[in-house]
Amino acid sequence: MIKLLMTGVWICGVALASVYFSVQVSNKKEAVEPDPAMFGGLETVRGEVISIPVISSGAVQGYFLTRLSYTVDPERAAALTIPVPDLITDALYSALVGEPIIEFPNIERFDLETFKSHILETLNERVGETVFHDVIVEQIDFLSKEDIRSNVQQGHSLKNNPSVPRAAPPPAAPPSH
Repeated sequence: MIKLLMTGVWICGVALASVYFSVQVSNKKEAVEPDPAMFGGLETVRGEVISIPVISSGAVQGYFLTRLSYTVDPERAAALTIPVPDLITDALYSALVGEPIIEFPNIERFDLETFKSHILETLNERVGETVFHDVIVEQIDFLSKEDIRSNVQQGHSLKNNPSVPRAAPPPAAPPSH
């Protein structure tokens, strides 16, 4: 009888161990190696807001506003003789004004990936090697002349309109003795 009981416990132990092992093997996912470019080694340089006039038919049609950040190799960026923000601003103007890749009056679809890769290529060509690894878009706007005029007129009408309620000035503090 004890022999039969010990055999049953042994079979249950083997069955539980095999189920546990098979569940562990099936749930074990392959370790995904993170992209080394995104972890360690690179720094992010935050760009300034750049306002580029959009000229078409001999007149300013509006302004392209953008703020981009860049991932750079810190050792290579430190070796540059031109400050990185100045280099970025110059390359942006060269890429967006010198070689217009965006036709704003006739824009039907804006390809963000082409825009980013063009900026990245322009920066690295300017330096002569791969210092910039990625372009991160923080802001992209286009303000037409009509948008600017309507905003300016709306601002003037609020200032000159007496029917617009204004906040009362705070009461003066009583003089202290």
